[in-house]
Amino acid sequence: MRKLSGIRRVLLPIGAAAVLALAACGSGDDGGSGTGSASPSAGGGGSKLMVIITPSPDNVFFKAEQDAAAAQAKQLGYETLVLSHDDDPTKQSQEIDTAISRKAAAIILDNAGADASVAAIQRAKDAGVPTFLIDREINKTGVAVAQIVSNNAQGAGLGGQEFAKLMGGKGEYAELTGKPTDTNAGVRSQGYHGVLDQYADMKMVAQQSANWDQAEALTKTQTILQAHPNIKGIIAGNDTMALGAFAAVQAAGKKIIVVGFDGSPDVVSSILKDGIKATVLQPASKIAEMAVDQADAYVKTGKTDQPEKQSVDCVLVNPDNAKSVTNFAVAGA
Repeated sequence: MRKLSGIRRVLLPIGAAAVLALAACGSGDDGGSGTGSASPSAGGGGSKLMVIITPSPDNVFFKAEQDAAAAQAKQLGYETLVLSHDDDPTKQSQEIDTAISRKAAAIILDNAGADASVAAIQRAKDAGVPTFLIDREINKTGVAVAQIVSNNAQGAGLGGQEFAKLMGGKGEYAELTGKPTDTNAGVRSQGYHGVLDQYADMKMVAQQSANWDQAEALTKTQTILQAHPNIKGIIAGNDTMALGAFAAVQAAGKKIIVVGFDGSPDVVSSILKDGIKATVLQPASKIAEMAVDQADAYVKTGKTDQPEKQSVDCVLVNPDNAKSVTNFAVAGA
């Protein structure tokens, strides 16, 4: 794994259903802040089940989260139940109810909405099952024990700087944004514009949400290219949308700069083939492992010795270092 620049406080604004055949039992512990306010007796109770819930593993980023969290949990002696909510808050709520009914030791969650997830996480806390968020924050503190995310503002700054450099500081461009309900979508867009809006000769002629989706990004990009034939670049809020945008660019036979965000294997491969020009890698596997380690500490001691909100810096990936990227990590970084 690559070395991280550290964990810091983030200052960004910010019934039960038997959904699968399950096999585990035990008792949870009292939720609470990750700052150690809970008593040691809040931890554990003997449960050896850790429930891992993310969006669809069809996206390699979420698959990396699932795999890393499950492997780390098993290494620490837990049974695991891995579920996907497919960005559906109702399905997520049912899966959290499943974790509660199975008296899980902890939930590792990449949530389905900054506001829509709060009630279910609170329900788990009230039932004594602590939740550790990865990748996406929620718009409330004191409900999850930890919210561990990539430093999206810092990463978007890196992406914006690289995009401006590739654009030569001038020309028309478009932006594809993520789901409006996802805090990361807004943070990344703001981070991009914190850089790009300083360039008087760069003009954003289109900004559309493609909801993190590749097919939707392809369709939206096709429409944008028809309406704005002089576009020089497209900056996307994640790599999945960047891939869709690049497919549309290729189909149109155009030479347009495309930059993404995630550090996915497909985009890294494209960078090495002089396709997509750059991405911003967020350490998905490392963050998932951190969440499991903190959950284990909380189960055993009732505290994590970390603040609730934590962030891990991102790394720019371009042709200079793409060969060293493996599984959302840059060797030596």
